[in-house]
Amino acid sequence: MSTMVSNLELIRRVPLFSMLTASQAESVSNAVVKRRFKRGEPIVEQGKKSNALSIILTGRARVITTDNRGREVILATLQPGDYVGEMSLIDDEPHSATVRAEIQTDALILGRLEFARCLPENSSMAYAVMKGLVQRLRHADRKIESLALMDVYGRVAKALLESASEDSAGNAVIRDKVSRQDLAKMVGASREMVSRVMKDLEERGFIETREDGSVLVKERLGLNSLG
Repeated sequence: MSTMVSNLELIRRVPLFSMLTASQAESVSNAVVKRRFKRGEPIVEQGKKSNALSIILTGRARVITTDNRGREVILATLQPGDYVGEMSLIDDEPHSATVRAEIQTDALILGRLEFARCLPENSSMAYAVMKGLVQRLRHADRKIESLALMDVYGRVAKALLESASEDSAGNAVIRDKVSRQDLAKMVGASREMVSRVMKDLEERGFIETREDGSVLVKERLGLNSLG
């Protein structure tokens, strides 16, 4: 009984659970498990699923994303009251980043089933909006990683590849005219720099601007070939 009361008190202190009804709060308090993470220990790992929501009670953790070369970008620092793992629980995708305890950190762990009980029905509009927001956050995480780790060539190449769609012949084509100004805003560089990169990509045969303004993106436009 003392453990349940203790968990209930802890839950009531967490802003995330402040809107729960009394019965929901009691249900959650019976389901959470307290866990201690040592300094440097991962709470969730990029590319994996933990099937749990972790709410930080004490300590501090960093949200880190890593590219395929092992380079890291710190996306955020989490403090008591913050939580991780909710994106994966909502859209059932692997974690988009690693969260690592920066110092000894205590957290409450809530499993998938109990977390789902606190959500609206998955047929409701609210649930659909939540899934949409999670996808936007994942895209934002990838963009932050790209901006931090890639040079302008790599960022332009990535933006072009993401903007292209397949035509009837199987070619990757950007149908609308590519605005250098819009591209510059997408990749966080000056318009002049983007224009130089686009010119260089054309001269090297990576892209081809057609008469109608559409851009053909060649298959060999790989992010590793832009050195």
